Amino acid sequence: MFTKGNLSNVLKQAKKVQERLESAQAELEKLELEGQAGGGMVIAKVNGKQELLSINIDPEILQEDVEMVEDLIVAAVNQAMKEAGEEYQRRLGAISGSLLGPGGALNIPGL
Repeated sequence: MFTKGNLSNVLKQAKKVQERLESAQAELEKLELEGQAGGGMVIAKVNGKQELLSINIDPEILQEDVEMVEDLIVAAVNQAMKEAGEEYQRRLGAISGSLLGPGGALNIPGL
């Protein structure tokens, strides 16, 4: 059962977590990660929120088979997205993980 003091602690803890999440999300939006394919002939840049920012294609490969170029673009984007996803999990997982105790139970002081 919640007491007035416990509820106050829960609300304070929730506010701190919300602030940390907002800060981490702002950092992720500014973070740029890249994926490469074809030995760097295709480079995809994404931010930490997994939004595609740009694709750079070496003009030399545009003379190749279109299907191969498309495959390289997909590979570069997938690599960049994987990097961004891992960074997202690392940063936000550290915040949300501090709220969970053994067995996934909420770890809120005073409860």
